[in-house]
Amino acid sequence: MNATSAHPLPRRVSEIFSPARWREVSGFPHAEAGADPSQQRAQALTDITYHRGCVRGEDGAWLRDLPVARVAFNRPEVRNAFRPRTVDELYRVLDHARMSGDVGAVILTGNGPSPRDGGWAFSSGGDQRIRGRDGYRYEQEDSTAAGESEDRAYSHEADVAAAQARLDTARAGRLHILEVQRLIRTMPKAVIAAVPGWAAGGGHSLNVVCDLSLASIEHARFKQTDADVGSFDAGYGSALLARQVGDKRAREIFFLARTYDAVTAERWGVVNEAVPHAELEERALEYAATVAGKSPQAIRMLKLAFNLADDGLAGQQVFAGEATRLAYMTDEAVEGRDAFLQRRTPDWSSFPYYF
Repeated sequence: MNATSAHPLPRRVSEIFSPARWREVSGFPHAEAGADPSQQRAQALTDITYHRGCVRGEDGAWLRDLPVARVAFNRPEVRNAFRPRTVDELYRVLDHARMSGDVGAVILTGNGPSPRDGGWAFSSGGDQRIRGRDGYRYEQEDSTAAGESEDRAYSHEADVAAAQARLDTARAGRLHILEVQRLIRTMPKAVIAAVPGWAAGGGHSLNVVCDLSLASIEHARFKQTDADVGSFDAGYGSALLARQVGDKRAREIFFLARTYDAVTAERWGVVNEAVPHAELEERALEYAATVAGKSPQAIRMLKLAFNLADDGLAGQQVFAGEATRLAYMTDEAVEGRDAFLQRRTPDWSSFPYYF
């Protein structure tokens, strides 16, 4: 199979998603919409979509890859709220992007709009229907991808009852979206949030932890709902927000839980740029391609240097690891290794004492 036939146009997963810009990622098949969950492949993605940027010819034939990945929440009918399965998939694809040596930047976004009401979302945070006393609960394996019934009139009460009836009581609750936050924070690559709609609760925090952010002028809405539902992000979601907008403004966002739009988010420093909705993904791809076109070494060190002041000893360890990698690339380090392996005294005479 040649490269062209290996990478056909993917299906349109979101209204503003351009299939010509992307291809499927090998090893990460997407579940077929509306298919019987029991017939899906075990590793098929249901709650997340994962694509690799590429260049195609006028006929749609794949020509070459771009060093950019697109990761998207895929539960638009529930404002892209996340459940444990969502977070499992999100971590898996982000970690794959982290370990891909030819990927320099990642776009994190949300597919849409909702088939129920046409609304858009980045992510509305944890799915409160399945929140238990020990965290968010897994559902039984035969649950549908969205956890919704499409063939009946919507009823909130029936929807909540159905979601709770699907819970897998044999499995403990999880709060591992925090692991995703740490992965985004420590990944030595730029993660760019493209916010097409609601970023609320845990979704608000995910935007905060991303390196760069863009938001839809028409549809993006921000609201930190934690205190409304008896939750709180006492880590990155609040501390980094205070860094971005100032302490008083961050307290306002959390304590008052008011909704604010993309233009306000740009003015406050929550996003880098508010852009027209139809241009959001294209603009995010421009950002990602620009970052990925810079020195990989410089981007790694810059990101970790920005993080270092706030991340304490853990941040210092990550930074030190990358500094060590840089040292290994020098002739001086090679001389030290080779002298040890050759059982001789290293010759440092050609290496100056820089100051």
